[in-house]
Amino acid sequence: MTGHVRVLLAEAAGTFMFFFVGAGAIIATGGDNLIAIALAHGLALSVAVSAFGWLSGGHFNPAVTFGLAVAGKHPWIRVPTYWIAQAVGALIAGFALRYSFDFDPSALSRTHVGTPGLGANVTDLTGIVVEGILTIFLLWAVFGTRVSPLAPRIGGFGIGLMVAADILAGGPITGAAMNPARWFGTAVPAGFYDHWYVYFVGPLVGAALAGLSYRFAFAPPPDLAPPPPSGPRA
Repeated sequence: MTGHVRVLLAEAAGTFMFFFVGAGAIIATGGDNLIAIALAHGLALSVAVSAFGWLSGGHFNPAVTFGLAVAGKHPWIRVPTYWIAQAVGALIAGFALRYSFDFDPSALSRTHVGTPGLGANVTDLTGIVVEGILTIFLLWAVFGTRVSPLAPRIGGFGIGLMVAADILAGGPITGAAMNPARWFGTAVPAGFYDHWYVYFVGPLVGAALAGLSYRFAFAPPPDLAPPPPSGPRA
């Protein structure tokens, strides 16, 4: 198995883990327990990034991959393959959830298999803006706690906390997806495509803005970055 295939398998596996737990919490609670939903997403992402980040970088989100590429921290040529791996992991999670909760079809129908959706009276434009802002916060956490050479070595903990906080703030507005694959993976098995563009435009624009901000404002200057390790890695 080639190295890049292993990377893509890790990306798909981490995406599956993250979405199955996060969307599963929405179905299990009927979408009514925001704290439980936020914790499920945040904890699952923290563990997934810590478990698979050493191999694939632990993106599990097309917006993260896109933002890293904009910042010059991920090769553009690998963006499409990462997106495919994330979509595959997302769809496996969505269909696995539909199968797992088949005993409660009303919960599946009520939550659209855990698909994020706009709150009452929330316009598409508001949804796009909110998704963009939440995604900027997520990408700043990725850059500051994982990408920067000066980042604290805390695994995926900081990223998971930011996702949980974003859901607590934005969940009632848009569902706080911050992730096109998170919407796509459950929307397809649910057959629910309302306001689909909100969950693509908002996160991708937010990721691009965050990537530009890191590249031109927040990245540490080279003289502050530690030198690369010498010798073979363990």
